[in-house]
Amino acid sequence: MTNRHMLRPLTAAATAGSLAVALTVAGSAYAASDRISAPPACTPGTTVTTGKGAVCGLTTDGVTTYGSVPYAAAPVGKLRWQSPQPHAAWKGVLQATTPAPECSNAFAQTGTSENCLNLEIETPAGTRPGEKLPVMFEFHGGGFLGEARTDDGSNLVRTGKVVYVYVNYRLGVLGFLADKALGAHSGDYGLQDQQAGLRWVQQNISRFGGNPSDVTVFGESAGGASTCAQVASPTAKGLFKNAISISGFYNYQNNIVWSKADCKSSYFTEAQAQAVGATFAKKVGCGKAIDVLACLRKIPAATLIKEQGQVGDPTGGGTIGPIINGTTLTMSPVTALTTGHANHVTLITDVGRDEFNGGVYSNSLTPDVVVADNTTQFYQLVNEEFGRLAPTVEKLYPLSRFASPFTDYRTIMADSASVCPMLQVDAAASRHMTIYADIDADADNPAGENLTLPLGAQHSGTNGLVHFDTSKLDANQAALQLQLLLEWTHFAATGNPVAANTPAWPSYLPGQQQVMMLQPADTSMTEPASFVAAQHNCGFWDTVTHY
Repeated sequence: MTNRHMLRPLTAAATAGSLAVALTVAGSAYAASDRISAPPACTPGTTVTTGKGAVCGLTTDGVTTYGSVPYAAAPVGKLRWQSPQPHAAWKGVLQATTPAPECSNAFAQTGTSENCLNLEIETPAGTRPGEKLPVMFEFHGGGFLGEARTDDGSNLVRTGKVVYVYVNYRLGVLGFLADKALGAHSGDYGLQDQQAGLRWVQQNISRFGGNPSDVTVFGESAGGASTCAQVASPTAKGLFKNAISISGFYNYQNNIVWSKADCKSSYFTEAQAQAVGATFAKKVGCGKAIDVLACLRKIPAATLIKEQGQVGDPTGGGTIGPIINGTTLTMSPVTALTTGHANHVTLITDVGRDEFNGGVYSNSLTPDVVVADNTTQFYQLVNEEFGRLAPTVEKLYPLSRFASPFTDYRTIMADSASVCPMLQVDAAASRHMTIYADIDADADNPAGENLTLPLGAQHSGTNGLVHFDTSKLDANQAALQLQLLLEWTHFAATGNPVAANTPAWPSYLPGQQQVMMLQPADTSMTEPASFVAAQHNCGFWDTVTHY
């Protein structure tokens, strides 16, 4: 997910194109051509009978993949903007050897559809029903606007002998629109899709060798925010017992093109979201219709996506991220986590030391974008972001201390929006649930090798490394990748990330708060949270109400 700071508004097409590049940085499990070529034949012996019918998959390199298994009916026609409904049963064997289309979104030019509520499932080859392997269930990132697909789950499956599940969910205005015409408690359809996928797992995953009582949810960026939202959701209670939020603390106050709905944000109330929805209905010509909902449902998905809020004003065209709708979410996740109203699961929180998902590309690609390339832009951005606090911020982070204006601004944004908020939330949440905290300090993460600015230990870096092709890593990065794979899969199996041959990592206990600092070459270690907080000026950031 990529932030765009603007001198003047970019066109929707330009923004979508730029963000689409960012969403595919970490690679894809399938090439684009795979979406249109004839599906390969199933591997013999892979047929599994689900509650709705039989599916078969494809085995490659010790992993069996079921690429497109429906978990709910297509949300089209009268099912658009409804809670996910059961999928009809089918006859014969569903050949699930190619990936499902992405849910309709602003960033992908092809391969998308409203008929997208499918799961991808990966298992160790030869797994049999009843083996009760841990299940790792991933929510993708992409700002709740697009699908930031990283890679498949084969590294996890091979390392820890887990069952991996990847869920498609509705995005943007199709996934999160709230309007009085939709009735009470509208919005949050994307979160409800995620929960429908988890309920499908409860009912069916044992047939794939998974244990429905051992489910760990995880995700990066908007997937990390989804993780926090599901931990906070009363309707997700009992659907999983462990959670990993990677880079789920990412929102800034200003200059964003996605919804303010991360792990620390104050979400829109239902009334606020409905007001935005009414504006959207007018924008697309349905505001004065006798039947507003019928009018909205007749509009093609591509038109709705084109008109949804994005550039410069995320609320200019309907809510495009989670809200407090009164059922799926009854309060912002940060409130639930810090007051003991969240589901009682074990949670790992992760951010990058230099966490900053903006200014990724050089100005040559998007000439109107400000990325703190020089001192003028630096001061402009600090003043835009922090207003009356800007002079204090500039004193805390003088340009003379940094290699460039960009690295200075990157550090300010990481400290204020990610590192300090995570530590602050963890300190409060650890009084009510078991928390493990880590900070990615790996400045040489290869997941960002094609980016043009020095991102350092970047946004979603750990997730990118977990999914990265091991054969392309040097020994130092391979050591950190293995550490993460061992920790995550052991956490999925036991609720404790400390596995054999990994560093000691105590939980985030009140008065004994330790943070795992992730580093390559077997040099990861824990540091006191108080020390980390001092390094990142959290004494200042914790006292200002910036979000």
